[in-house]
Amino acid sequence: MTEIIIANRYCGPPNSGNGGYVCGRLARHIPGGAEVTLRAPPPLDTPLDAAATDDGMWELRDGAKVVATGRASNVELARIETASLQDARAAGLLALFEPHEHPLPNCFVCGPARAQGDGLRIFTGPLRRRRENAVLAASWTPDPDLAAEDGLVASEFLWSALDCPTGFACNCNQQSGTYDKTPLLLGRMAARIEARPRPGEPCIITAWPTGRDGRKRTADAALHDEGGRLLAVARTTWIAVERDVLLGR
Repeated sequence: MTEIIIANRYCGPPNSGNGGYVCGRLARHIPGGAEVTLRAPPPLDTPLDAAATDDGMWELRDGAKVVATGRASNVELARIETASLQDARAAGLLALFEPHEHPLPNCFVCGPARAQGDGLRIFTGPLRRRRENAVLAASWTPDPDLAAEDGLVASEFLWSALDCPTGFACNCNQQSGTYDKTPLLLGRMAARIEARPRPGEPCIITAWPTGRDGRKRTADAALHDEGGRLLAVARTTWIAVERDVLLGR
């Protein structure tokens, strides 16, 4: 059993952990590709227990409550979208929310209220050349304090970087290219990491919707380095919720 504490810095909604970061922390214990399902809002600054179960799963528990479960998974995507760094930076300038309209302005990954070097400040917008297919993109240059002991960016931050862009992609209509602002919470995330960049190396994130079923919306994402090398892929399921639920009220 291992203790995990989700520090307040890594919030998504105001009172709970960013979903991708939490999934990535649990996935550290699972070799290769992993799929993590969030069962409850991950509390902040609270000792949580990560433990293996008899059937090979991993659980993240807050006392008796199961916050998340994880398992090994073969994460393959039907397609992988790419973009140049220049196009990704241009897409970021077309972010789908004005800063004052952002639903979670203090989110560790996408919050515009987070200072440089504190949050990831990943701002996702439409790729102009792929607008008809609702492909979004963003650029990201990892800060030095995101490095693990080996000097490469820690895996949980790659999970984080792939999280919020897929949430925005889930609100894109594949047919019309239009965008709605339905409040969403991450329900499940699967990711496979091919390589980890060094801090300071520019990265390119692409994300695109893959389906809708009632309140469930799905999207995929990819992370590449500036030279086009694939670093990681992710497959996500998001749940449409009321705004008060998103804010933890």
